[in-house]
Formats: sequence, structure tokens, C-alpha cells
Amino acid sequence: MALVPTRIQSLKALHDTVIVEDMNFSGRTLTSGIILPSDNGKSSGIRPRWGRVYAVGPEHRDVQVGQWICVAHGRWTRGLDVEDTDGELRTIRRIDPKDILLVSDEQPDDDTMSDAVVVPERG
Repeated sequence: MALVPTRIQSLKALHDTVIVEDMNFSGRTLTSGIILPSDNGKSSGIRPRWGRVYAVGPEHRDVQVGQWICVAHGRWTRGLDVEDTDGELRTIRRIDPKDILLVSDEQPDDDTMSDAVVVPERG
């Protein structure tokens, strides 16, 4: 049985809560052409993720709705599918505001940010 998205009229974040949308969990292709498969739910290739701010609580002063934030790996909740008043389906997540690493006014390229291990050349 498929889950039906929750219909919302309005969403108000409380305290210092930050709600994001548009987090990308799919595979990536780097500018060099290297293809990185999806690492969602796996221990290898874990990395921070970018998300667009959907709602901000009144006590949070660092980010604004519409900005893009980079959040430390795993510091977000599972996604909740909601249908807003425009009928648009969105997946929103609450993130830990203490783990916001970067803020951007424009959508950044998600080329690479990982804990990849650099192996020294054998010589």
C-alpha cells in the first residue's frame, strides 16, 4: 500500500527548528566524469548534503527561507512527503541546526564533499 502525502495548509517551524527540502540522495557525476553511485543508507561514501530551507523557527538567526544549507552527514530526519496549498508534492526534513556547515544564496554544485580516503601512490 502506497503512502499518501500529508496535505498541509501551512507549516510553521518552532523555536530554532530548520526544515529543508530538495535534499539530493541520488548518485552523482563529478565534473571529471567519475560516476558516484547513491550512498544513501550505506556506510561508504558518507557526506554532507545540501538542502533548500523551507521553514525557519523564530529563534534561529543564521539562515532564511530559500537559502541553501549544507548539513553534516546524517543530521536530518527521514523525509515526510507533504502536498502544499499549490498542490506541489515536497519531501521535507528537519535538520539539526547545530550541524549546518555552510550557507549559500544560490544552489551550489554538489560535486564532491566526502570523507574519501586518499591512498598514497606506490613508488
